[in-house]
Amino acid sequence: MGCMVSLLASKFAFFPPSPPTYQLKKREDGKLTVVSKVSPAVVIPNAADDNSLDVLLVDTKHGNKIVAFYLKNPYARLTLLYSHGNAADLGQLYDLFVQLKVNLRVNLMGYDYSGYGASTGKPSESSTYADIEAIYGCLETEYGVSQEEIILYGQSVGSGPTLHLAAKLPRLRGVVLHSGILSGLRVLCHVNFTFCFDIYKNINKIKKVKCPVLVIHGTEDDVVNWLHGNRLWKMAGESYDPLWIKGGGHCNLELYPDFIRHLCKFIQEMENLTTEKRLIKIRQSVNLQSRSNTCSCCTRCSEKCCTSNCPECSDCCCINNVSWSLNCPECCKPSCCIKCCRLPKFSNCFGPCCCIKCSKPSCCVKCSMPSCCYPKCARPSCYCMSCFCCMGKHNGTNGKQKG
Repeated sequence: MGCMVSLLASKFAFFPPSPPTYQLKKREDGKLTVVSKVSPAVVIPNAADDNSLDVLLVDTKHGNKIVAFYLKNPYARLTLLYSHGNAADLGQLYDLFVQLKVNLRVNLMGYDYSGYGASTGKPSESSTYADIEAIYGCLETEYGVSQEEIILYGQSVGSGPTLHLAAKLPRLRGVVLHSGILSGLRVLCHVNFTFCFDIYKNINKIKKVKCPVLVIHGTEDDVVNWLHGNRLWKMAGESYDPLWIKGGGHCNLELYPDFIRHLCKFIQEMENLTTEKRLIKIRQSVNLQSRSNTCSCCTRCSEKCCTSNCPECSDCCCINNVSWSLNCPECCKPSCCIKCCRLPKFSNCFGPCCCIKCSKPSCCVKCSMPSCCYPKCARPSCYCMSCFCCMGKHNGTNGKQKG
């Protein structure tokens, strides 16, 4: 039943332009070029000898042949892998690709899904995954582009294959989600849980992406509600400053000046984000997360020390605090806190954890280790980790010693 519903959802999800807006044509040198079906005299690019565009036919693991455009920029440092939205094909997107290539100073690889444009096969969720994997493989083998040099760009339905690939590539430079969706079913109705037959479960895959994620969405999008973009941005592990285009719809965000301006800023920052800087940032985030789980700033001193956030410590181990926990882990700094005792708890011991320097060593006259007394050691009470007073057996005073 779930498979049948999934197939039905796929039929409603994909709307390839019919007829396609372009067709492939072989040149005299054997290379492919593109002819507009609207006007057969129009060839893309206009100059037949223009070497800035490669038209490719790429085989997928599903046995389909998909069309791809590779636009080269001699000044590019990064490559944009563009997964387009529904009801569009490469013939309609060529002009946009040229603008992005020039303004962002990138190489750009765009492709048509199976069943779109001049690509063979039928569109489905699984076929789009196979399509983007084939294109990524082409970038690696044919152009020598590594994942560190790639920014994945997914528009609308294209956010599905984009996040599918991004979740598998831990060293990507970045991801752009343009009018992205949480899942196919969530576009049609508001649900708070994911059905097994849902398609493009981006809400689950966004958590696996390990690179910066830029989210762009129009506030007046009547196809994919702005809440989709907002939720994706919040769930991303490394969210970049989002772009919420006020008044923007689903298919017109490229017309707003902020669109290209914000994209340029993102691309420039990704160019400057070297592998070394990324590793430093990852280590910092890991350290911060580790500290947040075990330590925080003590309210009684300026140092970091164990607080109630510690899994094993319920009290703060600050010297100025009289509350000590026997089970507190050894994670405090010497300038603020001490190494905690790892002795079993004693029922009659008020202060089981001992300080580095006893404030009143004279109070423990019979103690073999007078330096280990409790920091708030007030006569006549002494609590020493090496004498029997902790158990209330020293001098028969139930843990209190006259000194």
